Amino acid sequence: MNPSFETVELALDVPFTIARGTTTTTENVVVEIEHEGETGYGAAAPSRHYGETAATVEALLPELLEVVASVSDPHARREIHDRMDEVARENPAAKAAVDVALWDLAGKLLDQPVYRLLGLSADSDGCPPTSFTVGLDDTRAMTRRARQAADAGYPILKVKLGTDRDLRIVEAIRAVAPDVTLRVDANEAWTPTEAVRKCEALAEYGVEFVEQPVPAENPSGLRHVHERSPLPIAADESCLTADDVPAVADRCDVANLKLMKTGGLTPALELIHAGRAHGLEVMCGCMIETNAAIAGAAHLLPLLDYADLDGSLLLESDSFGGIEVTEGQFDLQSVQHGTGATPR
Repeated sequence: MNPSFETVELALDVPFTIARGTTTTTENVVVEIEHEGETGYGAAAPSRHYGETAATVEALLPELLEVVASVSDPHARREIHDRMDEVARENPAAKAAVDVALWDLAGKLLDQPVYRLLGLSADSDGCPPTSFTVGLDDTRAMTRRARQAADAGYPILKVKLGTDRDLRIVEAIRAVAPDVTLRVDANEAWTPTEAVRKCEALAEYGVEFVEQPVPAENPSGLRHVHERSPLPIAADESCLTADDVPAVADRCDVANLKLMKTGGLTPALELIHAGRAHGLEVMCGCMIETNAAIAGAAHLLPLLDYADLDGSLLLESDSFGGIEVTEGQFDLQSVQHGTGATPR
């Protein structure tokens, strides 16, 4: 097998702000793995919050790709992932780029879409639509962004919170988008007491659930909120891999996986099964990612309760085409083989 990688800088269509800061561009590291005339594509969207940057991904990828070359079998993904873990225990975004590229390559070699390799059906009735994220901004700008997304047909909006005007933001967005499903994400910004109070108020606006209300470093606080909130609680920063599921199972209702936290599709499947075994619903989220990564995650949709896979939709332009999204629904049936990511 012949692997390679390159870093691409992608501009966002508008600045994207969460409680931890603002982003105007993002760096993704795209991996290509060639084998028997086919090329598989994957990408890393590293997050400083989890200790990764494009530079750390670039530094580690030669060793990870050496593992791929030494195994020399794109269908031996479990073996490759285990050996990547021996090279580096952490660095999940770097591993995700390799893992997604291997799934894409395997699908192309077998002339099957990845969801078929997973034994799944692409019936849209069994695939949850993605939410569209409204980043933090002044209330008027957030309201305008929400109205535009609703007018474009997105049935679910995820609203970033973590300010002293959180309730005014949700009230204003609900006024201009009365029929959409609303979810909110505090990105660890609230105290437990504040979170309970805000969850009680947010329930009046028909919010579906609240994502990561308190810092991951405060597990007792997450339990406090979960036990008292009238709204379901989703764990994101508190739930990185399948190993975290038992610890959060009594502190949340929804486990939110991301390929950039798990290390790719292969370990993401483990988190999904662990979540089900512990009675949790499961959502797949994302970072701000090129379609080379998002297209891979989309093949998990038939296994999910919720989806937040709008990372590529937030880009001004993408170096990869992906799976068509209409009113939040990914058209998996349009994928002929692999993940459906195509370089432009």
